[in-house]
Amino acid sequence: MARQSSSRPDEPGNEPEETSGSDDPGQDVDRSLWEELRIDPVEIALPAGAGYTLRAYRSTAEVTGTDTTERDEDDPFVARSRPATDEDDTDSDVVILDEEVAAQFADDDEATTGKDGEQDEAEEDEAADEEVPVFLTHRGKLLLFKSPEGLVSFVRSGAANDMAQLDTWDELVERLEPEAIAPLPEDSYELDLVVENLRGGHDAWDPPLLITSGEVARDLAYALRLPSVLDMLSPGSSLDDLDEALRASAKGGLGGMLGRRRTKKIGAQTASLGWRTIVGKISAVVDWRD
Repeated sequence: MARQSSSRPDEPGNEPEETSGSDDPGQDVDRSLWEELRIDPVEIALPAGAGYTLRAYRSTAEVTGTDTTERDEDDPFVARSRPATDEDDTDSDVVILDEEVAAQFADDDEATTGKDGEQDEAEEDEAADEEVPVFLTHRGKLLLFKSPEGLVSFVRSGAANDMAQLDTWDELVERLEPEAIAPLPEDSYELDLVVENLRGGHDAWDPPLLITSGEVARDLAYALRLPSVLDMLSPGSSLDDLDEALRASAKGGLGGMLGRRRTKKIGAQTASLGWRTIVGKISAVVDWRD
C-alpha cells in the first residue's frame, strides 16, 4: 500500500525526480482485461499486512453467496436458531355459518393473495436487478495474497472459490498475468490506518481514508456474510452518521462547513472503538496465502 513520505519536497536533496508516465499505481497498466471481464484487482491492508484479491459486482440472480457453514461451526458464539414446532404455527379455527359471508371471505383472500403475489414478484425482480459485491472467497473466508504471482497462481490452479461461478471466470483463468495485478488507487484500501486516524481526534481525521474504508467494509461484510458489521455501518448508526458528515465536509462550501460541524459531535473514542471491532471481524475471516 502506498504511504505518504515524511520528507518535504522543498527541503534540499528532496527535490522530486522527473519521471515519465503517471505516478498513480495501476494507471499505466492495460485495463482492457478487467473492463472486458468486469472484475477488478483489489489491495487491502489490514493490521496483519497487505494483500491482493479480486472483486466484481453482479446481480443477485447471477451469484450465490459464500458458504459459511464451516466458519460458523468453528465459532462457539454463533446463535443457533430454534427449530420451529407445530405449536408455533397453530392458528385458531374460524367457523363461518353464512355461505354468503364465506364466499366474501374467499374472494377477499384471493384478492389479497393476488396483490401479495404481485408485490412479492415485483420485489424479487427488483432484488434480481440489484448488483452485489463478490470477492475471491471460499467457505466464508476472504482469500488475500501477498504477491501478484501468488494470486495468479491460485487463479490458474483451478482451486475451488466463489468467483468461479462468474460467467467471465474461465476467460480470466486463461488470460491473467501477474503484471495485470495493479489495483487502481480507488481500489486500494488502508483499513490498517483507520483506528489510529480516528484516535488522533477530529482535526486529524482523513475523510478520503475513512470514506473508502467504509465502502470496502460494507462490500466485505455483505460478501462474507458478516451481519454485525453491516449493522454497525447501517443507515442511522453512529458510524454511518460519521460517513455522511465526512462526505459533506469533503464537498466544501457551506455543506462542507456543516459537515465539519457534524463530525465534531461524533465521539472520537466511540468511532475508533467501533472501527476497531469492524477491522477485527474482517481480519478474523481472512485466509492469508503465500
